Amino acid sequence: MPKVKHHQPRSESRLPRVVCIVGPTACGKTSLGIRLAKAYKGEVINADARQLYTDFTIGTGKPQGTREIFQGRRTYMVDGVPHYLMDFLNPLNQITVAEWRDLALTAIRGIVKRKHLPLVVGGTGLYVTALVDNFAFPNVEPKPHLRAAFRSKSLSELVELLLKLDPAAAEAVDLKNPRRVIRALEVSTYTGKPFTEFKKVGKPVVEAFQVGIKWPRVELFKRIDSEIERMIERGWLDEIREVIRKKVSLDSPAMTSIGYRELLEYIQGQKTLEEAIANCKKAVHRYAKRQETWYRRDPRIHWAHDEDEAFEMVEGWMKSEEE
Repeated sequence: MPKVKHHQPRSESRLPRVVCIVGPTACGKTSLGIRLAKAYKGEVINADARQLYTDFTIGTGKPQGTREIFQGRRTYMVDGVPHYLMDFLNPLNQITVAEWRDLALTAIRGIVKRKHLPLVVGGTGLYVTALVDNFAFPNVEPKPHLRAAFRSKSLSELVELLLKLDPAAAEAVDLKNPRRVIRALEVSTYTGKPFTEFKKVGKPVVEAFQVGIKWPRVELFKRIDSEIERMIERGWLDEIREVIRKKVSLDSPAMTSIGYRELLEYIQGQKTLEEAIANCKKAVHRYAKRQETWYRRDPRIHWAHDEDEAFEMVEGWMKSEEE
């Protein structure tokens, strides 16, 4: 058994040290997070927007876990490691990035109080950036009438409208994500100000070390394809059928998870299974490329070639605390 290293947190007057494990889907974030958690008495905070939801498990790549009592509360446990903000949200609901950031900070404070290491793990880049840079978000409640009007337009029309209102949004908003584009339009329309004016970096609330595993594109796509095939074998199609049986709307936030709608076309008889799986793989490839584009914007991320190198990078950062 490897010796477990105890994380020595900063004093009360200093920011909590947090490891953020980032990168595109299928790069190995989950495995690295659990390995680090076991080595440094760590606890994981999920930063994947799709793994928040209950019932959406196989297709989101959510690690298999169970609900157990940890520190007096029912917690999602994976191989003995507590995972927060995972498998807790009703598929019909959604939380904002600001709400996720605030929940993550609450979890971090609890982890640090226990003298454990907070590990933020996930591929939703905006979540991690919002935490690391402590974004100030616009205080604008959802406006159903505006959202209904925007949903009647195509994504290309929405993007064109947003860029007219806020040209800087091209660098700050995921223009391939309809929900992000609509939210930016909602804020800009309601306030009369560009959305990017609200997205300001605040005073740091954590001292973060960001690390990720970078695979060559061809190898990453092979990993994605293999993972999708394993998900199909594990029962992804049955999971989708069960979600439909529970009357989860096709327009619900959870159903935007990559791959679900592509496989739904097979279930509904619109595509053969081979066609649906091929379309699913293409959709995930496109998503991974968008993730890579996002991460290229942040020079603070330390990229490793494999899990061992990533582990050593974190180990070096942890040792720097002791020096």
